[in-house]
Amino acid sequence: MKKSLRLLTACFIIISLSSCKMGRFVYYNFANITDHKIFPYRTATNDSVKFTFEQSDSPKFPKMLTLGNTEVEFGKYLEDNKTVAFLIIKDDSIHYEKYFRGYDEAAVVASFSMAKSVTSMLIGCAIKDGLIQSVDEPITNYIPEFKNKEELSKVTIKHVLQMTSGIKFNESYVNPFGDAATYYYGTNLRKAIYKRKLAQQPGTAFSYSSGDTQILGLVLERALKGKKITEYLQEKIWKPLGMEYDATWSLDREKDGLEKTFCCINARARDFAKLGRLYLNKGNWNGTQVVPEDWVAASTTPDTTNGGVRYYKYQWWLEQNGNYAAQGILGQFIFVCPSKNLIIVRLGESEGNGNWEYLFNQLAEGY
Repeated sequence: MKKSLRLLTACFIIISLSSCKMGRFVYYNFANITDHKIFPYRTATNDSVKFTFEQSDSPKFPKMLTLGNTEVEFGKYLEDNKTVAFLIIKDDSIHYEKYFRGYDEAAVVASFSMAKSVTSMLIGCAIKDGLIQSVDEPITNYIPEFKNKEELSKVTIKHVLQMTSGIKFNESYVNPFGDAATYYYGTNLRKAIYKRKLAQQPGTAFSYSSGDTQILGLVLERALKGKKITEYLQEKIWKPLGMEYDATWSLDREKDGLEKTFCCINARARDFAKLGRLYLNKGNWNGTQVVPEDWVAASTTPDTTNGGVRYYKYQWWLEQNGNYAAQGILGQFIFVCPSKNLIIVRLGESEGNGNWEYLFNQLAEGY
C-alpha cells in the first residue's frame, strides 16, 4: 500500500512539474536543437514555387585546415566539433554542403537566437507597411499593460532593437529561476513581459537581452492587430523567398500562445541560408524588395551613439570588416560576407571547440 502511494505521489509530482516552467527546466535540463519537438508552435508554409541554390560546377573549399602545428581534414573538424550542417554558398552556388551526426538536408534545427535577426526583419517590414510608425515610438504605445508604465515610457522600439533599453533581464541559461528560463520554458510570456523594470536609463549602455527581443515580439503582435507573427513571417519572408520547406515558430503555450521571438524558429539549413541571401542582396529577392533596403543598411551599419556598440545593430552581430551574422546559442550561424558574395551556414549540437567566427573569416579570405 505504501509503495503504491509513493508511486502515485511521484506520478502526481511529475505530471504537475510537466505543466510549469520548473518542470520543463528539470525534465529537459538545457536547450537542445531538437527543442522544436517539446513546445507548441505555429507553421509558416512555403510557396509552391521553390528557390534552390545551384551546385557549383567547380566547388572550392579547403580539404584541410591548419590548426597550430597540425593539419586536420575539414569535414572531420566540423563533425568533431558537433556540427550537424555546414553550407558554403558563393555567387548563389553551393560550394560545400555536408550533414553530420544523423542529420540531412530535410532535418529541422532550432534557430535559437538567429530568430532575433528574423524578428528585426519583420519589424522593418511592419514599418514599411505602416503598422509601426517609427523606431522612435515608445514601446508603451503597444504595451500599455506595463506595471511600471511611467518609467518604461522612456524606452523606444529602437532601444530594444539596439539592446540599450536599460530593462533588467537575467540572461543566464543555467539558472532555473532566472528570466531566460522563464521566457524559454514558461507558459505566459505576456505576463512575464508586463513585470519588467528599468535597471538603468535607456540609451546609455548595451546589454545583450533576450527580454528586449521578446518585447519586440509583443510590439509586433500588437501592431499586427490580430494577425499572428508566424502568419506575417509566412507572408513577408517564407513564401516570397521560395523556401524549400515549411518552418515552425515555437510558442509559450498552445492556447493564444505568443511566438518566442527571441529564439525558436525551426527550419532547415538551406532555408536559413536564404535569409542570408536576402540581406546579402539588400533586402531584394530576385527583383522584389522584400525587406526595405534602408532597413537592411541600418541593420548592418554600426551605431555607437546612445549606448550602441560597434559589434551589434538591430539584432545582428557585426564585424569591422563589413561581415555580419545571425547567431544562436550552441553555435547556430548565418554568416554573410558582402565583399565576396558569400554565405555560410553552420548548425550544431553545440559549439564544440570550434572558433567559428575565425573559421568563417578565414574561409571568406580564400574566395
